[in-house]
Amino acid sequence: MTKSVVVTGATGGIGLATALELARAGLDVIGTARSEDKAQRLREAAERDGLGVRTVLLDVCDATSTVRAFTEIATMTGGGPWAVVNNAGFAQPGAVEDVDDEQARLQLETNLIAPARIARLVLPQMRQRRSGRIVNISSISGRVSAPFLGWYCASKQGLAAVSDALRIEVAQFGVKVVLIEPGSFGTDIWERSMNRLPPRKNSAYTESYEMADDILRRSSSLPAPGPVAQAVRHALLTPRPRPRYLVGTDAKTGALLDALAPRALSDYAKGVATGVRTPPDRVVRLLSKVTGRR
Repeated sequence: MTKSVVVTGATGGIGLATALELARAGLDVIGTARSEDKAQRLREAAERDGLGVRTVLLDVCDATSTVRAFTEIATMTGGGPWAVVNNAGFAQPGAVEDVDDEQARLQLETNLIAPARIARLVLPQMRQRRSGRIVNISSISGRVSAPFLGWYCASKQGLAAVSDALRIEVAQFGVKVVLIEPGSFGTDIWERSMNRLPPRKNSAYTESYEMADDILRRSSSLPAPGPVAQAVRHALLTPRPRPRYLVGTDAKTGALLDALAPRALSDYAKGVATGVRTPPDRVVRLLSKVTGRR
């Protein structure tokens, strides 16, 4: 019998790439979407590749919607899915003091509470079968904190902690929990996130927000998220998946440097990169010579 896999947030970016990759691997993929229009676009994308992907409407931030969706999925799969890929999420940008309570709660609800809620819904059937997998899509931000992404990093680091605890708890039932930690890939998450940026007027960090605009414009050259989808496929199909998979050279390098560099040096480098620290004049002059800039 074909194993069924639910992919949340499957209508774009990593979620879409993952849904198509798993369908190519012969899995029965059920992708979730927040609207019928998006669900239709997902089905059409699969059809263009000669694949079949089923869809269910789901808003992961809504507990009632989540219960309704997974009740429908249980009917579609004869009791419940063999695996879930918790991909739905977004990044809340902004300095910690600029992000209000409502924005912070939504960030944690989407990226942290929702995957735990879904785990509660699928685990009883997985335990009964003594088989199943839960793959949580995190980020290098789940290991390395960055200025102006404090709440996003908090949500992903919280997801890592919950995934570690859950992995140990459910191993006795034959259920495996895996964390995928991508670096920077070409998705629309950052473009969508800039719409959530707190008001710049009267902010103490206006110049850094302008730097973020420049970084966003360069994000279009990032690689496609295929490697992340391939890592998810491997995590689902290999008999003994690793607890965590760092995906992307920048993720592996960033994690290593953050672990090895003295905290003061790491903080300084991140501050300079985001415009909240100014390097000494002698460093600026040296960089000008190296780059040929004035």
